[in-house]
Amino acid sequence: MSVLLPFLSPRPRLRLQGRAVYLRPPMQRDYAPWAALRSRSRAFLEPWEPTWPEHDLSRAAFRARLAAYARELELGEAYPFFIFRREDDALLGAIRLFHVRRGVSLTGTIGYWLGEPYVRQGHMADAVETLIRFAFHGLGLHRLEAACMPENHASAALLAKCGFSEEGYAHAYLKINGAWRDHRLFGLVAPE
Repeated sequence: MSVLLPFLSPRPRLRLQGRAVYLRPPMQRDYAPWAALRSRSRAFLEPWEPTWPEHDLSRAAFRARLAAYARELELGEAYPFFIFRREDDALLGAIRLFHVRRGVSLTGTIGYWLGEPYVRQGHMADAVETLIRFAFHGLGLHRLEAACMPENHASAALLAKCGFSEEGYAHAYLKINGAWRDHRLFGLVAPE
């Protein structure tokens, strides 16, 4: 039950500090700003994400999302974070380390989104770099992976800026906005 505390308590235990942003697990009190930001950014986000369910922005859907995050965290399979601007605690977006594998691979995958009002201001690079430090130094992972669609030049540039190398191309890799889409694959190995 202690793993659920970051999602249910008013003061989350896990908080990662970036230069101008901080990351912390989402909590129930984040529902209103999250729903407002996702709603405001919907047209901007939909081309890059799986199809949004009809009630995706409802309070019940948000609670279900938090419960799924808690289960993943309990198993050590994923670490979800919301991204906040340090100067005013504004919710900017989210970043998640998921598909965490232990044993001989020590690998995880990152995914992220940023609300449209906050793009191209350096916030996501700050968040990705913060998550990289957590993954390598906090969790002891050896490798991180990420993917983006070929036309998502901003995401590819962000990954390169954060040290990722392009490693391949996957045809019909993920179902995005209702269609199976090709993706460029990126990887980053922890420094020796």
